[in-house]
Amino acid sequence: MANAIKDIQNTIIIGGGPAAVLAALRLHRSNSISPVLYEIRPKPTTLGGAIGIPANGLRLLNQLGLYEECVAKSALTSKLVLHALNGCVMGEMDMADWSEKQTGFGYLRIRRTDLMDVLLAAAERENIPIHFGKVLTAIEEKDGRVLVQFADGTTDSADFLLGCDGIHSSVRKLYVDPDVTPEYTGIANMFSLIPAGHDLTTASESGPIANLNATLTSDGLFAISPTTPASDLLYWFFSREVPLPASDHGRDGWEATGKTEVDRCKTTLLQLLGEEKSEWVDMLRQLVQRTETVKFYPIYKLPTGRPWFRGRCLIIGDAAHAMPPHASQGVSMALEDVFLLSTLLKSEHLALDQGLAAYVTKRKLRTDAMLKKAERNGTVRKQTSPWRVRANELAISGGLWLYKTTGLERLGIGQRDLAYDVETEKF
Repeated sequence: MANAIKDIQNTIIIGGGPAAVLAALRLHRSNSISPVLYEIRPKPTTLGGAIGIPANGLRLLNQLGLYEECVAKSALTSKLVLHALNGCVMGEMDMADWSEKQTGFGYLRIRRTDLMDVLLAAAERENIPIHFGKVLTAIEEKDGRVLVQFADGTTDSADFLLGCDGIHSSVRKLYVDPDVTPEYTGIANMFSLIPAGHDLTTASESGPIANLNATLTSDGLFAISPTTPASDLLYWFFSREVPLPASDHGRDGWEATGKTEVDRCKTTLLQLLGEEKSEWVDMLRQLVQRTETVKFYPIYKLPTGRPWFRGRCLIIGDAAHAMPPHASQGVSMALEDVFLLSTLLKSEHLALDQGLAAYVTKRKLRTDAMLKKAERNGTVRKQTSPWRVRANELAISGGLWLYKTTGLERLGIGQRDLAYDVETEKF
């Protein structure tokens, strides 16, 4: 078989999350490549909270014909409102006004399960096979083919293998980059999804909760956002510093830490909200008290400068460049990966290794920049003193006022990377 990248006709995709299904849809539609997906979980996962997707990702969802389906299940929440612990609104900012004018798309927040429903339905319409409960155990290349083996004894082969199996990627561990270790960021999230009763949806002076609302505390960031068009399902998260367990990042250590954090989460939040009486903070207390289930996850990232491909195997999405969620770029970065790969696979003149090297060079410039942005945004999650919280509130409030009154928002500062169009990239 020829070693030209244009000769790839079929691919094995390891993973069953958003990156994997999006890759399958794009390569099937745009490149006439036949994909087969293998997912480690026994069925589609119901885990996860809500995902933010800004303009650069929404543009590509629209290209796939999935934008309207996602909008029908989600909330368009481009405005960020900062509340003080005394209940006052310290400032607000439209996170997508400039980028929406450039691209036609704003900012969307959708439950992960709702997004997966849209993607899996699209894959089913196109007869893309997805096999669940498949634990990858071995990868090898022979005679221009990639051969895979699973724990149940089954095997498969294809022209190409795409690893879309997340930060703990088996494809990366087994074959592409076995020596890399994900790095704990020091920040963990606790979150929940809760129906918005009448008292919650009308608890703010502006009416129903329709934006991303954030409150700084001395022990992290507490935020709340709608996830549905009617704002009848709210997503809240508490993002804060949590020490690495004594057993390092092993499963047992994190399970114990996670249980402890979840058990005291509501008590901690209520203490941090204080005794101040205001419509907004009273609503937050009701929200916390009504919450029955809290989920916990520590936030990891992958170090930069590591290999993303080996032979006929490429990793994309979080498997290649997992980053903190503080810039809402997880799904969008995976989409950009997929679209650039689709462009590469149409190349008429590149050899496989040459093409993949060019792909990685282009993508690393972009993903490294987004990692830096996410890490900058993560600084407000760190522990500090009450007086520093007040100083930060005033500084952010002044910055937001300056941003609006001086016309900086019209220049697209902070939003220019959301207008990036990966389809302008060429090989």
